[in-house]
Amino acid sequence: MECFKGYAVWILTGILLILIILAVAIGSIHISPLQVLRILLHQLPGISGHAVPNWPESYETIIVLIRLPRVMLALVVGSALALAGAIFQGLFKNPMADPHIIGASSGAGLGATLAITLGLSLNWNGLGAVPLVASAGAFITVILVYNVARSGGTVPIPNLLLAGVAFTSLLSALISLLMYLGQDQMHTIVFWLMGGLSGRSWNHVIFALPYLLIGTAVAVYYARDLNLMLLGEDSAYNLGVEVERVKAILLLVASILTGVAVAASGMIGFVGLIVPHVARMVVGPDHRKLVPVSILAGAILLITADILARTILAPVELPLGVVTALFGAPFFILLLRSYRGPLFRTGSD
Repeated sequence: MECFKGYAVWILTGILLILIILAVAIGSIHISPLQVLRILLHQLPGISGHAVPNWPESYETIIVLIRLPRVMLALVVGSALALAGAIFQGLFKNPMADPHIIGASSGAGLGATLAITLGLSLNWNGLGAVPLVASAGAFITVILVYNVARSGGTVPIPNLLLAGVAFTSLLSALISLLMYLGQDQMHTIVFWLMGGLSGRSWNHVIFALPYLLIGTAVAVYYARDLNLMLLGEDSAYNLGVEVERVKAILLLVASILTGVAVAASGMIGFVGLIVPHVARMVVGPDHRKLVPVSILAGAILLITADILARTILAPVELPLGVVTALFGAPFFILLLRSYRGPLFRTGSD
């Protein structure tokens, strides 16, 4: 374990690269992993001119336009949910905190349900109404929750949790009401809420990737402050951390990451809950190590879940959120039963 701990980022990066090749190779038309690798290398500038393609042209279309965007979106969504979960657990000092805790996912769900029920017709950079309205719903919900929880010039964590629970319940009720009123679209709404990557394109990847990159940069920048905040807000303040400012920035970043992930793929649970747990057990509570390990592990988990969703009952595809729940819940129970020691330890710089 100590050996893995020291090289965790490099080991997980290698696993992720291999998994991407395997995930792209799997499908109704079998393409060998070596062929996939050659086709992908052929797309790179400077290499394509030196390689003679000896594969059907349809293979490039299948890989570059259909399979690879789906795999890359699974990477982005899994990384975003895992990163958001790591941030929330660190801020709340609560091992049960997950990306959906303050209502961002419910806001995205309501936005998507509204777009489907009303039959909205929007288009921005190739994206339809559902992801656009869903991301707007997540952003508005986070702002409302934050302002409701504000007390004077501070935002106490208990207030934030209570406001998040209240808004989540309210928004879930509104989603149910819209489903009841728009029964003609109920199947579409339910299928979207269960999560999935079917039919996604490069437009969805381009939409979500910048948020992940910015969120990662912010989380790495504030990793030391997060470590100090594990000691308590008063202690962190005495050690020079601008607690309320850091809290507001990280809450906004984690919530936007959650909202964008839900907008791109629907509701997908357990990734942001389990991955930071396992990462913390492996590399400890230091967020300078925990953040990159969580990002890589989240990508690996969701790509693996997507492979299972496509293959378990092929040619029928299972909703991705169902797969993560079916495997995530028993794994989490076993984790609680087998792990000796506290699941959440505080750490300092």
